[in-house]
Amino acid sequence: MFRHTKLLQFEAKPEKPDPVYARKLQELIGGAFGEMTVTMQYLFQGWNCRIEGKYKDLIMDTATEEIGHVEMLATMVARLLEGAPATATAEAVKDPVMAAMIGGMDVQQAIVGGGGALPADSNGTPWNGKYIVASGNLLADFRANAAAEAQGRLQTARLYNMTDDPGVKAMLKFNLARDTVHQKQWLAAIEELEADGLEGGIAPSALFDEEDQTHNHTIWHLSDGPDGAKGTSWTTDAGIEYLMDPEPLGGPGTAPKPDPALFGTYETGSAETGSEPTFEPADGDVETFHDGSVWKNKVVGNTRASGSAETKSDAVAEGRKLAIKRGTAHFIHTKDGRIGERRTYPRARS
Repeated sequence: MFRHTKLLQFEAKPEKPDPVYARKLQELIGGAFGEMTVTMQYLFQGWNCRIEGKYKDLIMDTATEEIGHVEMLATMVARLLEGAPATATAEAVKDPVMAAMIGGMDVQQAIVGGGGALPADSNGTPWNGKYIVASGNLLADFRANAAAEAQGRLQTARLYNMTDDPGVKAMLKFNLARDTVHQKQWLAAIEELEADGLEGGIAPSALFDEEDQTHNHTIWHLSDGPDGAKGTSWTTDAGIEYLMDPEPLGGPGTAPKPDPALFGTYETGSAETGSEPTFEPADGDVETFHDGSVWKNKVVGNTRASGSAETKSDAVAEGRKLAIKRGTAHFIHTKDGRIGERRTYPRARS
């Protein structure tokens, strides 16, 4: 049972109307991280919670508070829209409120909302129930909640700096404070879940023996530069290895032969049979390969390698430069000699 108290949780009185800011404030109502999202997220988490007691009460208390936040914001939007005319004349732009509409106010607030708030974001996109996270796993949900409150506080802080209205700022100060405490409570609740033995550090706390043991302790280095591996918190301290030169573990991602009625273009002999692609390096093309000790680049047809490198990424970079210069294909092999990737660079016109 829910009971409505006919008083706002916090005052929502702007000093003067501002239709353009009313549109901006819609983000805090119906945006992906707006109050409608956290309201429905917490309500469904509470309704789905299988544990009566402190955790369910915390969720439902916060959910019910968020309903009040939607009410506050909707009231503020309506008051910011006060005086917006219902009709427009040929000289409408001379009216400051209509000029504001043309310059940025959401006309749906007038046409659809009758001068009130909408269940939509600042671009008028309707709120979507897909925004919410309510999985039934409290650890996963509480982490999502902390993230949602962080995003909500970030957007509130940005909007705080977009207005000089003291009444709007006073309400946003309250919202900032509540977003602060909600982040704290969800992070603390995560710790209590672990202390109570209900969840561990990973959600869900199951299937650890079944998962691939080779790949549960590595980070794949797939961006330029070595800086990621310098984070001791997620490497040494966490027992995670930064794999600096990871190899692809699968074959080419070739789609199967399409239905003939769809008239898709495909290569016979690879997509049709699942075999390796039929293309092979030709004289003049550049190959990057591992010779058993180091990575090398070689122009097909030459007897000697063009250069070598300690890492595959360095060799690929040099091979790419060579292929671009020559205007040929660049074949990148896996460590076991298979062709893993082919890139073609057209010869530059003189």
